[in-house]
Amino acid sequence: MPRPAVTELRLSAFAGRRRAVYTLAPVTLFAGPSGSGKSTVLAAYEALARLGAGEPLGEVFPHAADLVPDSARPDAEGRRGFRIGCTVDGPLGPVRIDLAVQAHPDLRIVGERLTHHGRTLFTTALRDPGRATVQAAWLTAGATPVTRAPLPDDLLGTALLPLRVAGATQGQREVLAAAEQALVGLRSLFPCTPEPERMRAPVLPAEGRLLRDCANLAEVLHRTHTDCPRRHQRLAVVAGAGCAAPVTGVGTRELGDGTVRALLTRGDGPATPLGRLGAGELRYLALALTLLTGPGVLAMDRIAEVPDAMQCLTLLTDDLDRGLDDRQTAALLDLAATIAADGHIRLVGAVGERTADRARRTPGVTVVDLTP
Repeated sequence: MPRPAVTELRLSAFAGRRRAVYTLAPVTLFAGPSGSGKSTVLAAYEALARLGAGEPLGEVFPHAADLVPDSARPDAEGRRGFRIGCTVDGPLGPVRIDLAVQAHPDLRIVGERLTHHGRTLFTTALRDPGRATVQAAWLTAGATPVTRAPLPDDLLGTALLPLRVAGATQGQREVLAAAEQALVGLRSLFPCTPEPERMRAPVLPAEGRLLRDCANLAEVLHRTHTDCPRRHQRLAVVAGAGCAAPVTGVGTRELGDGTVRALLTRGDGPATPLGRLGAGELRYLALALTLLTGPGVLAMDRIAEVPDAMQCLTLLTDDLDRGLDDRQTAALLDLAATIAADGHIRLVGAVGERTADRARRTPGVTVVDLTP
């Protein structure tokens, strides 16, 4: 069975994007000049994922007014906002979520729609601006065709359905199945922005899950060396394609103060602390590690009811090629395409034009060209 994954983003009216629809392949890279909207597209994807995980609207959009398109005209009450949505494909086929957010004068969700094969399963609408709720309606298909109830206007309604719908009728079960597929697809996201200067120092062993900035890379390598020996061995092989001199191993060493230092072994020489590597080498290693691991190794929203093996993890990376040379970029693109072909890992990122040219020649990689 196909694992739920976001296969389309819709920025109907979001920042500088209007009526924009982007199909997401297993490896999708957005390219274009500065100001073309690459980061905007990735930010919309991450925002939907965070809403799907149950985060409040104000935390997801702290500067919501900046996301209203300049051409958006206020309505009769002076309200302005933006609209985004996505499609999550999976065992049920495509499931769509579309969201309308009011950014001014108050931040709130004013409309939401969940559809499956063109059939509306769940909707919300703002009925009373004086209340912090929206009127929700979902398919019942029982004695009462539709169930109506108020829901908070600062949370994604789809994320609340598993708590509100009993599943007693065929219609309710259809609503729940569609909502659960959409939520699993949205929540299976790991935004990764490796920061080399934060990755150099030894770290204290803890949970062993990779942080967004990869500052605890040494700690995670210490864990994978023990818990995931096959993946760790593969990382050592991949490291040789992106690091200077022949690489024979990637390991760690426990220091006297209780911290752990990551090491790179080159040939028969002494091990080199990762802190001495160049910024490009560190970013390459961190990105390669994310491609070779899974939800259990990454600091992301865990979906307890779905085994890790049944999730399709999507890595979200802005400035994917920052600090990488051509050799490292080529190796990373080849690795991403190979891993994505297995159906467990997807990659959505933003790159510069030089990397985009190479990506267009890499089988299994899709490049989406944006214009300002």
